[in-house]
Amino acid sequence: MIIPVRCFTCGKLIGDKWEEFARRVKAGEEPGDVLDSLGIKRYCCRSMLLSHVDIIDEVLRFYEVAEKRREARNHY
Repeated sequence: MIIPVRCFTCGKLIGDKWEEFARRVKAGEEPGDVLDSLGIKRYCCRSMLLSHVDIIDEVLRFYEVAEKRREARNHY
């Protein structure tokens, strides 16, 4: 959901690199080349960025629906 601040295995700071990584991959660059240029060399850190699925927007939609239902129940 939300990219971890540090790698679970080695503890290296990786959370600050997610936005640039995602932006550059979306622009069409190869993920491996982007990771190399960002200085992410360890396979544990690389796998955390490569395997991350950004689903926070999907989860927020369900929260918003639940909030509206709760407000509707409390309004009556």
